[in-house]
Amino acid sequence: MISPLVSTDWLKSHLNDPNLIILDASMSENKSGKSSNLGDVQIINARFFDLKNSFSDKGNSLPNMLPEEASFTAACQDLGINADSLIIVCDNLGVYSSPRVWWMFKAMGHESVAVLDGGLPKWIEQGFPTEPIQKSTYSKGTFSAKFRPSMVKNAAQILKNIDQNVALVIDARSAGRFCGIEPEPRKDLKGGHIPGSLNLPFTEVLKDGQFLPKEDLKLIFENLQLKDRSLVFTCGSGLTACIILLASQLVQKNTTAVYDGSWTEWGQLNDVPIAT
Repeated sequence: MISPLVSTDWLKSHLNDPNLIILDASMSENKSGKSSNLGDVQIINARFFDLKNSFSDKGNSLPNMLPEEASFTAACQDLGINADSLIIVCDNLGVYSSPRVWWMFKAMGHESVAVLDGGLPKWIEQGFPTEPIQKSTYSKGTFSAKFRPSMVKNAAQILKNIDQNVALVIDARSAGRFCGIEPEPRKDLKGGHIPGSLNLPFTEVLKDGQFLPKEDLKLIFENLQLKDRSLVFTCGSGLTACIILLASQLVQKNTTAVYDGSWTEWGQLNDVPIAT
C-alpha cells in the first residue's frame, strides 16, 4: 500500500508506470481566498478531477458532499480509472483540494491513492514536464466503488457524540471562525463551533504548499492529547478537514472520519448546540 503522501521526485521517477493515473483536482475558486496563476497548465498526462460537478452530490444543497457509490463509480470509469490504478492526486495550490480527493477514494474503498506533496507549483519549480490543459476522453475504466460508511459522519452522529463524547472532533477552520469572531464566508451561517471540538487550522500543518515534516506534525498532534480516541474532522464544507485528516494519518494511528456536512450544515441548523 502506498504512503498517503508522495514527493514530486517520486512521481517523476514513476511517470511511466503502466497503472499510474494522475488526477488534477484544482478548483477555479475556493472559500479560503487562495488563488493560483497556474490555471493553464497541468502535469503531463494529468486528468481533470471535477470535484465541484462530477464528484459532488448535486442533489444535495450542501457543497462538496460525497456522491453516492454508483455515481462515484461511473464518474471514475469515465476518467479511465481502473480497479488496479495507482492514483496520484495534485492541485495548483500545492496542497488544498487534493487531500479531499485522496480521502474520497479511501472512503470508496480504493487504497492505491496518494497526494502529491507540493502539487503543481512544486512540480513546475523543479522543471518537470507539463502540458497545456486540454479536454480528453478515455477508455471506460473498471473502477468499482465500495463505500466505507465508517469514514463519513452526519449531523445526527455528531449531535449524539456531544453527549457520549466518544470521538474527538477537530475543526480545520481559522481560529476566528472557530470562536465566532470572524464572519463565515457563506451567507446565513451562525458563528462558532461544535461543542467539545478542538481547533486545528489547516494552515498550521502546511508550509509553502507542502506538509510540515513528520516530526513537526507529530508534535502538533501530541499537543492535542488525542490518545487513542477516534477522530472526526470538520471544516467549512468538508474540504480542508481532509488536509488535517491526512496530516494526522502521517503520524497517528487513530481511526478517522469526516463530518461531510461540516459547518455549512451545522451552522444553519436550528436544533443543535453551538459554542463560541
